[in-house]
Amino acid sequence: MIPKPVPLDRLVRIVRRLRGPGGCPWDRRQTHASIKPYLVEESYEVLDAIDRKDSKALKEELGDLLLQVVLHSAMEEEKGRFRMDDVVRGLTEKIIRRHPHVFANGRRPGARNRRVTAKGALKQWEIMKNSERRGPSSVHSVPRGLPALLRASRIQEKAARLGFEWTRFSQALAKAGEEMRELKGAIRGGNRTRIRAELGDVFFALAKVGRLKNIDAEDALQAATGRFVRRFARLEREVARSGRPMHEVRPRELYAAWNRQNPSRRGGARRCPARTGRTRRKPKRP
Repeated sequence: MIPKPVPLDRLVRIVRRLRGPGGCPWDRRQTHASIKPYLVEESYEVLDAIDRKDSKALKEELGDLLLQVVLHSAMEEEKGRFRMDDVVRGLTEKIIRRHPHVFANGRRPGARNRRVTAKGALKQWEIMKNSERRGPSSVHSVPRGLPALLRASRIQEKAARLGFEWTRFSQALAKAGEEMRELKGAIRGGNRTRIRAELGDVFFALAKVGRLKNIDAEDALQAATGRFVRRFARLEREVARSGRPMHEVRPRELYAAWNRQNPSRRGGARRCPARTGRTRRKPKRP
């Protein structure tokens, strides 16, 4: 009895037809480079669906992301280099190989080490990956194209798995403070190159602080940016109700309106003297 084709097989055949003779003119023109932006976009749409906890959207976005994988594989198949089957086979073999505590001898489910913890399994994966790596360093496997904060966190994770890690959270926090002081010194010096370097060191140190508290720096910044966007939108609506264009509103009024958009500060918002134009009075001498 001939087994019923799995959905992935059908998707591969559809993509082949789209790119083959008599297929879609747009699909046939595409290259790895031309569809690279779509791979990035679809990845972020998957992340957005996850953040929104939208399972229906996640199912659709995962499908769109899978299409990109199949398209890139089809392009390589056309050149005789590898097929989608090779991609799946390579991935399957790697997963089995790097989980010896689950797949004894790499072939059958087993219990070679039932006491392996999640941390131990991750370290084991990293050791095996390092033994198979082709780059000059363990951290070179982290793609340069990742968002900067995410890349910093991933590189720090890899270094930590090899023993390069602070032993206490307070050390990471102190390092972040040290980098902030160096940034302030660079700003006072006015050297743009040094300011850029010190600013980067601050971000890198803060990524470490977040990671040691199991907080992803990229997610934290995305959340902070989202809060700003929502609060600024409320500010714009308040200004619009006044009937004046935003650029005509005085900075002092804008900052007052901004403080009103923060629920945690309503009724007791403190104004920054630098924003309101007020200065502290010096105490009179007796």
